[in-house]
Amino acid sequence: MVAQVVRDAEEYLRRVAGEVMAPYPQECVLCYVARMVEEHDCDSTLRWTTRFRELRSPLASGLEERMRSVGGFCDCEIFANGYGLAREHLVRDLDSDELEAPERLPPCAGVRQMDSTRPCGVWVRGGEPPLL
Repeated sequence: MVAQVVRDAEEYLRRVAGEVMAPYPQECVLCYVARMVEEHDCDSTLRWTTRFRELRSPLASGLEERMRSVGGFCDCEIFANGYGLAREHLVRDLDSDELEAPERLPPCAGVRQMDSTRPCGVWVRGGEPPLL
């Protein structure tokens, strides 16, 4: 009896964790990775990038290599070295008069196809890094 309760509880936790850590419908890879890094940190791997690919586009075997090619050897480095926010999502710092990332990331602009591994219009190559 106790063993069944434990198995049921473990299954419930796996299901909830899977739902909490899944991409939103139409969410792009970079918005998903940024959200996961913000909520659950970076473990110095491409854990969230790989999870996105496994859940959304298992045949996109080159996704991790594409991120590495822009300097993203872990999830947080994608934003430090490869991609940043598009100019229209930046805010002006009143003290320095320079554009910088906002306190909160903008909502994902979405992708047309659920299996897309391309970033949405929120992101550009080499833009301003978001505050993760």
